[in-house]
Amino acid sequence: MDLKQIDAAAWRTLGEAAGDPQAEFRYLTLCTVDAARRPQARTLVLRQVDSVMRSLTFHTDVRSPKWQEMMANPQVTVLGYALQTRLQLRLQGRVELYAQDSDIALAAWSRLPAHTRKTYSGGPPGEETESEPQVAMPALTGEAGRPHFGVVVMRVSELDWYQLQRDNNQRALLTYSTDGTLASGQRITP
Repeated sequence: MDLKQIDAAAWRTLGEAAGDPQAEFRYLTLCTVDAARRPQARTLVLRQVDSVMRSLTFHTDVRSPKWQEMMANPQVTVLGYALQTRLQLRLQGRVELYAQDSDIALAAWSRLPAHTRKTYSGGPPGEETESEPQVAMPALTGEAGRPHFGVVVMRVSELDWYQLQRDNNQRALLTYSTDGTLASGQRITP
């Protein structure tokens, strides 16, 4: 594959994962840096992909430490690995955060199923609880979690594509301009 084919295939794979809960790139690792300058990593669900603007969209609780970390430092890395194809994608870029009253968050919230909305209704992420999780969440209004819901849009500036193969690992580094066009690409040593 040439660099343009690598680029197109990577973004097509990400786009498919955003719409398929069973896809290998559906759950990606978001890496931030905390206030003590320690790296932090957690798994998020890939919700949308814009292959033209080179953006990835995730949802999160605005009370979470990751939200605060991204507010302080919007530079992030996202990592995904597909076991079946042995493909690793490492994306670097900058996030834009959209809280409850933004048009983007309101539109995303309106598309969420009721069971997902309920996940934003409990206490803040990481808060100590005294009881074991309930088998079923108590009846809550559909809007109870909306104040805690946020959307994270990552604008990708660099894609490190790494195809693991038994005898011939392949790697390429692609960079994107602010308008999403492929600015440069090169094959690099794995």
